[in-house]
Amino acid sequence: MEPIELTFPSDSDPERLDSFISRSIPEVTRSAALRLIETGFATVNGAKQKPALKLKGGEVVQVVIPPPVPAEPQPEEIPIEVLYEDAELVVVNKGAGMVVHPGAGNPEGTLVNALLAHCKDLSGIGGELRPGIVHRIDKDTSGTLVVAKSDRAHNALAEQFKEHTIKRVYLALVYGSPKEDKGKIESTIGRHPTDRKKMSAKARQGKTAVTHWRVVARYPGITLIRLRLETGRTHQIRVHMSEAGHPLLADEVYGGTGRLSGVQDPVLKQMIKSMGRQALHAKTLGFLHPVSGEYLEFDTELPPDMAGIIAYLEEKNRG
Repeated sequence: MEPIELTFPSDSDPERLDSFISRSIPEVTRSAALRLIETGFATVNGAKQKPALKLKGGEVVQVVIPPPVPAEPQPEEIPIEVLYEDAELVVVNKGAGMVVHPGAGNPEGTLVNALLAHCKDLSGIGGELRPGIVHRIDKDTSGTLVVAKSDRAHNALAEQFKEHTIKRVYLALVYGSPKEDKGKIESTIGRHPTDRKKMSAKARQGKTAVTHWRVVARYPGITLIRLRLETGRTHQIRVHMSEAGHPLLADEVYGGTGRLSGVQDPVLKQMIKSMGRQALHAKTLGFLHPVSGEYLEFDTELPPDMAGIIAYLEEKNRG
């Protein structure tokens, strides 16, 4: 198990160790970070520390993520927003901060745990750790997700994702102002050659990734962008926008932190800082019902953190 090495920036405000780890490693939640620290899988300058340790700058944090225990996830009574449900599938609006399925460092508290309590009949094709899961969105990305409740639904939906016929529309707030009003980004995306917690178009090996985008609204230093995914690679939107020079607001992994220092408005700066996640929402999901063949489309409103920033920027524009 190769350790992930993180250095706490010298110019950052003091931050708890568990918070820094969960913010820096996308697949690790705050509770998972706490467990890793308490069990000695996360150390500071080579020594075991407490989760509440305040990092002040320059500390080297090493994190070893143990492989998941191959055990069947247990149902948990966690509230979820169900948009649609029938005998074959369930569509949910996933909140930011929730991991989709159990994995390394996240044995519980996931969407799968919540769905097992809600549905009682998830498909097992995805394997014991991720029953019913056909696709994922990042822990800190909010929005629409479809889950299969039968094997035939799982197979049919997986085929639609493979053929890129699923409609997936995201909204993102990014830094800067693109020169054009719309465009297409095409590259290969794979694991970053030197930073294993990141994905990159500079990877030695990768898969084709295609993102279509257009500007929805422009504000001073910030742009609201609509993105349609043709493919669904890990961190695709975050990588494409960052490498195009327009990282997502509050995206600690792909350049959002560095750009925050350039925000002059103290109110806006605090709103971005307090998000604690990248400003990305899976707004629309459309697909053919795996059994009836009927086209279904689901649309969700922006969560309060992103909506609040947009409302503030709109108000400033009017003023």
